[in-house]
Amino acid sequence: MVVSLHHYLYLCLTFLLRSSSNSSSCRLREHFNLSGMHLEGDVVLGGLFEVHFYSTYPDLSFTTKPHQLVCEGFHVAGFRQAQTMAFTIEEINKNPYLLPNVTLGYHLYDNCLQLGVAFRAALSLASGTEDEFLLDKDCRGSPPVMGIVGDPGSTHSIAVSSVLGLFRVPMVSYYATCSCLSDRKAYPSFFRTIPSDAFQVRAMLQILRRFGWTWVGLLVSDDDYGRHAARSFLQGLAHDHAGCPAYHEVLPDHSASGEYRRIVSVVRASTARVVVVFSNQGYMLPLLDEVVSQNVTGLQWIASEAWTIAIVLHTPRLMPYVGGTLGIAIRRGEIPALKDFLSSLRPDKHPSNQHGQSMVWQFWEEVFGCRFEHAGLGVPVCSGQEALAPQAQLYLDVSDLRAEYNIYKAVYTLAHALHSLLRCVPGQGPFPGRSCASMDNMEPWQLVYYLERVNFTTGFGDRVLFDENGDALPIYDIMNWAWLPDGSVKVQNVGAVDESLPVGEQLILHEDKIFWNFKDKKPPKSVCSESCPPGTRLANRKGQPVCCFDCIPCSDGEVSNHTDSTECSVCPEDYWSDPQRTQCIPKTEEFLSYSEPLGMSLAAISLLGAVLTAVVMAIFVRHRNTPVVRANNSELSFLVLLSLKLCFLCSLLFIGRPKLWACQLRHAAFGISFVLCVSCILVKTVVVLGVFRASKPGGETHMKWFGARHQRGTVLALTSVQTAICTGWLLLASPTPHKNTRYQSDTMVYECVVGSVAGFAALLGYIALLAVLSFLLAFLARNLPDNFNEAKLITFSMLIFCAVWVAFVPAYISSPGKYADVVEIFAILASSYGLLLALFGPKCYIILLKPERNTKKAIMGRAAPKT
Repeated sequence: MVVSLHHYLYLCLTFLLRSSSNSSSCRLREHFNLSGMHLEGDVVLGGLFEVHFYSTYPDLSFTTKPHQLVCEGFHVAGFRQAQTMAFTIEEINKNPYLLPNVTLGYHLYDNCLQLGVAFRAALSLASGTEDEFLLDKDCRGSPPVMGIVGDPGSTHSIAVSSVLGLFRVPMVSYYATCSCLSDRKAYPSFFRTIPSDAFQVRAMLQILRRFGWTWVGLLVSDDDYGRHAARSFLQGLAHDHAGCPAYHEVLPDHSASGEYRRIVSVVRASTARVVVVFSNQGYMLPLLDEVVSQNVTGLQWIASEAWTIAIVLHTPRLMPYVGGTLGIAIRRGEIPALKDFLSSLRPDKHPSNQHGQSMVWQFWEEVFGCRFEHAGLGVPVCSGQEALAPQAQLYLDVSDLRAEYNIYKAVYTLAHALHSLLRCVPGQGPFPGRSCASMDNMEPWQLVYYLERVNFTTGFGDRVLFDENGDALPIYDIMNWAWLPDGSVKVQNVGAVDESLPVGEQLILHEDKIFWNFKDKKPPKSVCSESCPPGTRLANRKGQPVCCFDCIPCSDGEVSNHTDSTECSVCPEDYWSDPQRTQCIPKTEEFLSYSEPLGMSLAAISLLGAVLTAVVMAIFVRHRNTPVVRANNSELSFLVLLSLKLCFLCSLLFIGRPKLWACQLRHAAFGISFVLCVSCILVKTVVVLGVFRASKPGGETHMKWFGARHQRGTVLALTSVQTAICTGWLLLASPTPHKNTRYQSDTMVYECVVGSVAGFAALLGYIALLAVLSFLLAFLARNLPDNFNEAKLITFSMLIFCAVWVAFVPAYISSPGKYADVVEIFAILASSYGLLLALFGPKCYIILLKPERNTKKAIMGRAAPKT
């Protein structure tokens, strides 16, 4: 398209300019017939405005007869915008501090909302309107206009700027928002005082994010504005994870009613309750007519700046369908004295000429229904003295200056750039050779240099400057269409978006002022899937947009603590998920505790056993000289009682939170204590057998080698073996505390792992060996004479001991967690009580209750033969 435009401009210049015979001047071959306004000055600025909605003409060719262009559908707001530029230039000319001694002029043209007409107007501005102009010898001189304010349309600006940019003629648009115009390579001399669509899209995304609208419909006009806005919007949705498009439709030409019917059917069938529309009012009118026809209500419309404040749409007929619309609007400003200037308009100050009709005349004829020329047939003649105030209320309305404020800033931008250019000090300039521009020799590209560095503040307090892409500071107003009880419509300001503020503070929204066109007067929900609450994760549905998903509860041991979590986090080792799966809580700790009934009971039984053992020991000490105590080596009896007391007390090491020292000590103390006890019993059994053999003739030598010293040595030797086993076990593979979660994932069982199974087996096996040996010897000695027969008591005690520990092994292996400790404690206590009661119960009975039997004679009498 750009190539064809370049070719078009070349043909235009070829046909338009004709060099005279002496080649010292150029003469215009033809004038375009354009509607405009003109004011001569030292420096002239151009302007392109939409004063009519459409035009009629056969073609764009040049003929010998001036081509008659007819523009129809007068746009009062567009004319007011042109007048705003005229007012701004007049205000600057009156300012003694800005461009002193320089008078600005203007050439303002109507583009009739047609690209071809906009090109004609731009060409007229670039080439000038003089019939003939002289050429300097060095072909130097200032161009007819130094800069152009406009064009308001993105498509027009793309086309015109792509051509004028070749000659670096600056254009400052006040309404072209296409983000494509930020490309400095394609449009090096294009600037604008309205933010680009890229900023507008970001503003819309912030609004969507504020209300949680993630499922939205997108409608765009079939032009550069709509296509580029759609691309930016969809990219923004994907990049910021702000939502998904439920549908994306392109609004066609106005005449395609069938296509509008289809699009509205798509909107009505969709579950999205928010509709974003990038379009101008020309596309919105047929769209909303079809919305009314199909009675599509219950939608929240989001308007782009091109139709947010379109008065033609603010009608009671449309309010049931589009009431509550939220829209982006360009910044509103205040322009003092503008209304007085507009009121002072008079046709005689702006006459028509042979190059085109005056826009002022056209306006006057439109407002008063008269004609300056060709009046008749009931059409009065315009006098030019008619009073504007009663008839031109729309024209004089300066309560909502938005496009006008951008025009005001655009003109001042060019003025400030010119001011900086003319203040340049020769020898200190920015151009080659540190040169400067001058009034007699200014080039458009020089003005572009200063435009890139403009920085000033308007009287309204807004700062004006451009970024590296020629874009202005992005500031938008947020408007809301309020449907008042009396049926009227009020477009009210409910906030702003200012990207110059820090991130997170850019969106300023007064939600209490917003009118919501719903029964509950609250913002609607527009989501494909409801947000996943904490404790769940979202799982995308296959083949559907990312906004459509299912909520899957987190697995055991996993949590998510925020909404719409994409994955669940695994809890640390010592933690587990709560029932809601929203946080990790410490796992339930399980160990045999002194604070629980079972632990307290076992501890009490252990202490009771130790106390009973101490009582028996005290009884034996008190009666140590009696025959019952002295029989069969009382020293061994005291060692048995001591070892039993240690056995009772070592069971306490199995209660409480396992610690390293407790894990290492519990099995060693238990093993050594029991070996000491069983060793003593074994030696006592051997002593019984030895005494019996020694009582026979010739058997005195049997006890010679098994006296008290040998008995103590044997006990010490047997106990030392167990001590060696325990020492090796502790050194090579010591038992350690362990947190076990095998039994229950949410419970942390504290236990002592044995470290070495072989070591634990050796400990138990050695005890079992001694116990079995003692049992066998005692069993063989059970029928000896009564006076020597302690073997029956030993046999019974060893029978209890072996039965307990045989039952212990399978019970211990099959018991989980703390119950393994309970089984081991039970085995220790049961065997200890068995030994204590079986060995010492009968003796205590005689000592305490049958003292008459606690005599040597009574004991010896048992051995007498029966008669």
